[in-house]
Amino acid sequence: MKKLYSLLLVLGLVLFVLAACGQSDDTDSENNDSDDEKTENSDNEEATDEGEADRPDTLVMGFVPSQDSDTIADTVEPLAERLGEELGIEVQGRVMTSYNSLVEAMGANQVHVGFVPAFGYVLANEQYGVEVILKSIRYGSSTYKAQYLVRSDSGIDSLADLEGKIWAYGDKGSTSGYLFPASQLMKEFDYASGTELESEFFSGTVQSGGHDNSAIAVYEGEADVATTFDDVRTELEEEYPDVMDKLTVLGYTDEIPNDTISVTKELDDEFVQQIKEAFLSFNDDEDMIKIMNDVYNWDEIDEATDEEYDVVKDTYKKFKDDISL
Repeated sequence: MKKLYSLLLVLGLVLFVLAACGQSDDTDSENNDSDDEKTENSDNEEATDEGEADRPDTLVMGFVPSQDSDTIADTVEPLAERLGEELGIEVQGRVMTSYNSLVEAMGANQVHVGFVPAFGYVLANEQYGVEVILKSIRYGSSTYKAQYLVRSDSGIDSLADLEGKIWAYGDKGSTSGYLFPASQLMKEFDYASGTELESEFFSGTVQSGGHDNSAIAVYEGEADVATTFDDVRTELEEEYPDVMDKLTVLGYTDEIPNDTISVTKELDDEFVQQIKEAFLSFNDDEDMIKIMNDVYNWDEIDEATDEEYDVVKDTYKKFKDDISL
């Protein structure tokens, strides 16, 4: 009898342990399922967040006016609409106040695609990892020169004659308006910095906000020399019919890589490729190329690489700490 009782007790304990283990396994399984679900939900949320950052609901393009800022916003609107149709999302054009503001906006990912000149691209790439994808072609070339404009009756015949004169430039972030002319003059007349050049070589400076404004400042006698892209005078002939006679090109800088279309590092690679292909398709669309020409005198859009802008990086390094943007 005692043996039977002991046997029943042992069997009861075994059944109890097995039941407990089964319940534990069920609980662990439920917990694991719950954890898996939470992980999956978390992954989905992260993927959604990344998707929103990499492929925004509204793509913002940033422009800096090289000429009349009052008209550029209207000019780029059809470009934004067409790009939006190609990409299947809303595209907004935003006109910035300066090259620096465009660079900062791209650094904050508030502007995703920037029409950035060479120097602006170098800054944006160095500070915020902005990537160049395309460049402009003008008159069949991917490079251009900056020019020095003076009044034809000024008596200024050489760069040396600019000493003691008033210099008009659009923006310190402008490659042709400031960086390359400043670098050339610093080398020519042995100045260690742009600050020294402005304060010791010139008697004053005018920061005009645009290439056309710089040329107009010289035309109207408010400055003695303007540094602009070549040749800004053709853009002023309608309003100033005698500008080709009144203003003379004193000289040119070295070759400068053309402007860029650059993108923020946050954009998805596949989406960037779509943007690139959309812009390149505009080469076969006369209306779109006309808009590009109206905005920045672009005749064609071509692919670009970072290496093409090494000459600008090297020029910038000469007085990197001097240019405060």
